[in-house]
Amino acid sequence: MSIKYLDYIAKGLIVGGSMLTPGVSGGTMAIALGVYDDLIAAVSSAIDRKFKNLLFLLLFAFGGSIGMLVFARPILYLKETFEFPMMYFFIGAVAGGIPLIFRKAKQEKFTLDSILYPALGVFLLYLVSLIPENLFTADPNGGVLSYLLLIAAGLTVAVALILPGISVSHMLLLLGIYNITMGAIKGIQFGYLIPLALGVVLGVVLTTKILEKAMNNHPRPTYLIIFGFVIASVAEVFPGIPTGMEILICPILFLMGFLIIKKLSTLEY
Repeated sequence: MSIKYLDYIAKGLIVGGSMLTPGVSGGTMAIALGVYDDLIAAVSSAIDRKFKNLLFLLLFAFGGSIGMLVFARPILYLKETFEFPMMYFFIGAVAGGIPLIFRKAKQEKFTLDSILYPALGVFLLYLVSLIPENLFTADPNGGVLSYLLLIAAGLTVAVALILPGISVSHMLLLLGIYNITMGAIKGIQFGYLIPLALGVVLGVVLTTKILEKAMNNHPRPTYLIIFGFVIASVAEVFPGIPTGMEILICPILFLMGFLIIKKLSTLEY
């Protein structure tokens, strides 16, 4: 298997392992890794260049599935046990992808919209944060109505999956199905996961075409708004100022996260 294909799997592994941790956005991590626009293009143009797009999506999804099943729980444990060091590592990882965002936005000089578009992104994510938790719940054993509700929930989760800065796990919490979904993943309950996944797939297909057009036709405002999403997501998970030995550990982990993702985001084949 070529290095390029291994890179797809590795990046999927990182995104999948991080996206079920509350507060961590899979889209933000995909942006930081430099694979976000490739994912959008592959999904929205799946009919064109079928083999290339399908192979890319399958390899990325394979890595993401392994990351979700194998690494989500250890990452969650580390976050709960070593909150400050893990969050600084994540923030460093996100920061490592920011230079790539500016390159995509073709940000060459500072103008007024350099502030306005990111501010719009921050504001939009703030509006999402105002949604009350447990907006609705879905009973996996509730019959056809619950299956339809799960598909609708999947459509909503797709927004969090696509847009950087909106955590999938946070959206699941808002919908009141985080614990049930985590239990279904651990127990591999297909009766629950399949309708939820159908909704996610449908939501992704319906929205990626619009997002791809925005990135291709209006890259500067689109990527600057995405930068605003990223800023807001970092602010949401910022744990505060470390104390004790963590004063030394946190900056080191921040730098490690920054350098690892910066390197991965610039790999080209």
